[in-house]
Amino acid sequence: MARICSNRFWGLIALAVICGWTTVAVSQTRQTKKVFMITDMEGVDGVFNSELQCIPFQSPRFEESKKLLTGEINAAVDGLLEGGATEVVVWDGHDASRTLSTLDIHPKARLLMGSPVSSTLELDSSYSAVIFIGQHAMAGAEKGVLAHSYSSDGVQNIWVNNKPVGEIGARVMLAGTFGIPVVMLSGDAAACEEIHQLVPQAECAEVKWGVSRTAAFSLSHPAACSLIHEKARHAMERLAEFKPYTISGPVEVKVQFTTKATPDLEPRAGIGRLDERTWVFAGRTLLMRG
Repeated sequence: MARICSNRFWGLIALAVICGWTTVAVSQTRQTKKVFMITDMEGVDGVFNSELQCIPFQSPRFEESKKLLTGEINAAVDGLLEGGATEVVVWDGHDASRTLSTLDIHPKARLLMGSPVSSTLELDSSYSAVIFIGQHAMAGAEKGVLAHSYSSDGVQNIWVNNKPVGEIGARVMLAGTFGIPVVMLSGDAAACEEIHQLVPQAECAEVKWGVSRTAAFSLSHPAACSLIHEKARHAMERLAEFKPYTISGPVEVKVQFTTKATPDLEPRAGIGRLDERTWVFAGRTLLMRG
């Protein structure tokens, strides 16, 4: 996600996006191989400049970026289905879910679009796997193309039980609370390195390699789609090898904001201020407060 301007949003990241603090029932019984696809745009092949390419209805090359992202998504859906998936749900995860269209999405996929959606991304234990398409690395990642954590200029660092995470890590952990393994990611080399710190066996489609935050070597779009198709298929064929990433409670989430985005929160049970820019959120588990 990018360009979320409300100052209030930053104070809700750990609560609504990372922790959720919702009671859930986790079941390991699955009748089908249902896959949830998390999508973003900054990790897509050929994308290197947010102002030029990533802002819905404003960036001069946004329509091109939509086509690039949609091509990668559809390639992944084909691979997942060939690998044994019986259902694929695609979440429009870029910039407040204003990117994807039912006109273009794979005819065998379902599209989750619009906002708000639940803090748990509507995940539940009926899913067999989660994958990322078009995913960027966390804020500060070395040579991470358009790397950020939930915003390009709002969050500087996030830690879960002192482990640095970004959107990849937070959502790997979120999926794990439902008993769902993360099995595949497409993005730049920095994003692939990031997921391998959490899920070493994850299939990764490296579609570009950062030179700086706003420059990269990129595969052509056809080559990127071919690689993504192959990796998605392999991930599904190897599904039995994957285990959910789980955290035993208690859980402490620290969020360090940038100076201009530091929220004005009131300390209370489970929420405290560590320093001028860092807030701490504590819970019994990743999904339960207190």
